[in-house]
Amino acid sequence: MANAVKPPCHVSGTAFITGAASGIGKSIAHIFAQNGISGLALADISAPALSSSLHELSTAYPHIRIETFTMDVTKEEDIAAAVKATSERFGRIDISIHGAGIAGTHTATHDFSLQDWRKTIDVNQTGVMLCDKWVVGQMLGQELKPGYEGRGIIVNIASMFGVTTPPGWLGGVAYSAAKHAVVAITKIDAKTYAREGIRINAICPGYVDTPLINTGLESGVLSPEVEKTALKRPANPEEIADAVLFLTSRMGSYMCAGSLVVDGGYTA
Repeated sequence: MANAVKPPCHVSGTAFITGAASGIGKSIAHIFAQNGISGLALADISAPALSSSLHELSTAYPHIRIETFTMDVTKEEDIAAAVKATSERFGRIDISIHGAGIAGTHTATHDFSLQDWRKTIDVNQTGVMLCDKWVVGQMLGQELKPGYEGRGIIVNIASMFGVTTPPGWLGGVAYSAAKHAVVAITKIDAKTYAREGIRINAICPGYVDTPLINTGLESGVLSPEVEKTALKRPANPEEIADAVLFLTSRMGSYMCAGSLVVDGGYTA
């Protein structure tokens, strides 16, 4: 009966979040803390930003245990070590959000350097695959919880440009290619591991007012794109975090191998 009185968007246990020091990842940490999570493992490449986020979250939610990991998602050994340390310190990983990403270079294909291509693919695509690899490996050894929680829940952060493409003038061939791959990785892994009690989905945000695109929003470069949304504005990070909360709670219990688009009604 205890479960019956919990709010429908309640989450519990430990959440592991990459790209957690700013933007969407940081907002997800806050929304989880507000809705029942007891442990947060925050991973990011920026140690100073992680330290700032740790102070902010610890002050706001003193009852929650928080660990931080300075981690580069292009380095498999970093991911393996962070996942191992998280499982040792908290006992298990109940929810994992794979959100580390970069905008990359936005130029046309004929001007795109191989170095820029590889960097964008390494962070946005290979980084997600490696996070899935190590987190799924951890979850497979965990106790199967009753109900929607199972052995664990994973949400991969893709993009609306993982299901459509940006306009030609904006470029972004590597970014869109990587985000399409994230959707494919999500679908394949979800179908592979659902029978093991691991539920995996992707979320595909539109334009979000985060450091990733803040310069483009402030300069007006992205104004024509924002006008393509029905809401005529970018999202704030909290709105994307709310959608992630839905996917990881009982409310999203029948979502599996899905790509939840949260784009404000963008017309490509």
